[in-house]
Formats: sequence, C-alpha cells, structure tokens
Amino acid sequence: MGLVKEFKEFAMRGNVMDMAVGVIVGGAFGKIVSSLVDDILMPIVGSLTGGVDFTGLAIKIGDANIKYGSFIQNIVDFLIIAFCIFLFVKALNKATKAVMPAEEEAPEPEPTAEEKLLGEIRDLLKEKK
Repeated sequence: MGLVKEFKEFAMRGNVMDMAVGVIVGGAFGKIVSSLVDDILMPIVGSLTGGVDFTGLAIKIGDANIKYGSFIQNIVDFLIIAFCIFLFVKALNKATKAVMPAEEEAPEPEPTAEEKLLGEIRDLLKEKK
C-alpha cells in the first residue's frame, strides 16, 4: 500500500496537475496552430511561390527515395508555428503585465531589539581591539 499512497501524493501535487493541464491545453493549441499553418498560411505561401508544393520534391538514390521536399515543408511549418507561439506568448506576457500591478520593493524591515543589541555589542568589541 505504501507505493500506491506515494503515487497518489505525487499525482495530486500542484506541479504535476499544472503540468497535466498545460500538456492538454498545449495539445489543443497545437491543433489550432497546425490548422492555421495548413489551412491558411501555407496556401498563401504556396501562391506566393507560384504553387510550388515542397512535399513532392524527392531524389531517388538506388532503392532509397529521399524526400527532401517533405523535410523543407516541415522546416517551414516549424518556423511558422514557432513564430505564432512567440506572438502568442508575447501577447500573453503583455496582457499579464497590464493586469498585474507593478511589484514595489518592500522596505527593509526594522531590526529587532535583539538585533540592535547584538549590533551594539559587535561595535563595542571592534572598539576594544
């Protein structure tokens, strides 16, 4: 029973639950960004490049079919997705700054009576030397 109890404590920790929510939301957001790339941006890129479809580009070497066009397409997809996520995080940070009040530096706390007394003793010992 100890292993089950330990696992339950581990799974119910705040960090693990936050991470699980992040993974689920990230997966859903990934689908949105993939749709943006595949259905909106790539047709525009394709029309700007004269309708070139990179995925069909390949070289045949012996029996191997090297699909370098698919690799190029994946690089383009990655760059677009990374840029979209960058813009999203940048907007989220800006919105968070606008909502959150600026943190003021806390003033240095007053020393306690004990700390003052210890400081005086220290100063007296320095004077004697």
